[in-house]
Amino acid sequence: MIGMLTGTVIVIGTDEAIIDVNGVGYLVKCSGRTLSTLTVGQAATLHIETHVREQAITLFGFGDEETRAWFVKLQSVQKVGPKAALAILDVLSPADILSAASLEDKAAFSRAGGVGPALASRIVVELSGKPPPLGRGFSASLPGISATPTASADTVLQKDAASALVNLGIDPAKAMRAVAQALQLDAGLDINALVKAALKELSG
Repeated sequence: MIGMLTGTVIVIGTDEAIIDVNGVGYLVKCSGRTLSTLTVGQAATLHIETHVREQAITLFGFGDEETRAWFVKLQSVQKVGPKAALAILDVLSPADILSAASLEDKAAFSRAGGVGPALASRIVVELSGKPPPLGRGFSASLPGISATPTASADTVLQKDAASALVNLGIDPAKAMRAVAQALQLDAGLDINALVKAALKELSG
């Protein structure tokens, strides 16, 4: 299986790109958000999720491991396929997905193309109160390009704050929701302030 590609961007299409790796051009399906970070003629590294079907092998590419992991996680929800998962990642970052699920914000998921109210509700039900997905545990960098962490600082902050609340005996789903609500009010909180703000939300 292909887990990562590093090469030169040759073509950028509406929903795919071709990456030249040592003379071999790989066709990679990407969200618009990922494609917007690529430049023809420039080097790029994409984290790859490989789908093998009877009729085809499809490569899906992402700018970081965290987004790839969410692509897989979203498809664990019934009736969410690769197309819908990409559409969601086109309008919501991993941190946004975590917050929307915690806040049971169906409208946020409905913004994605092809995701109707019923599917958005199912996504919220199945992801609410759940921890973010674990990635493959590696990162990659090119000369002159900083390494990409496996999880964004925002997501790690939310997870750590929720864990602190759970250690206090609070239900995980309620903890995640309280943390998301606190961040909506003030996105600049550090871990200690965030836990205090979340506790305030729970007491209110």
